[in-house]
Amino acid sequence: MTSLSCPTPTPELHQGACVTLPSGEEMYQVIGIDDHHNRCWLRRWPLSRQGSEVFEISLHQVQPIPTHRP
Repeated sequence: MTSLSCPTPTPELHQGACVTLPSGEEMYQVIGIDDHHNRCWLRRWPLSRQGSEVFEISLHQVQPIPTHRP
């Protein structure tokens, strides 16, 4: 069963992680990672009612959302 919630943000990049792009204006969920080719697939988070389109981007363009710990 696939979870429909973005997990707690972590500084590591992994499938299911929430990230931002350099603009930092929107949040995306990592769908898949190809370390060999330095690419990943993202979709806008939260999902829209019609779903969110998946797109490919360079790993160097994504920024993991840092964990906020007290």
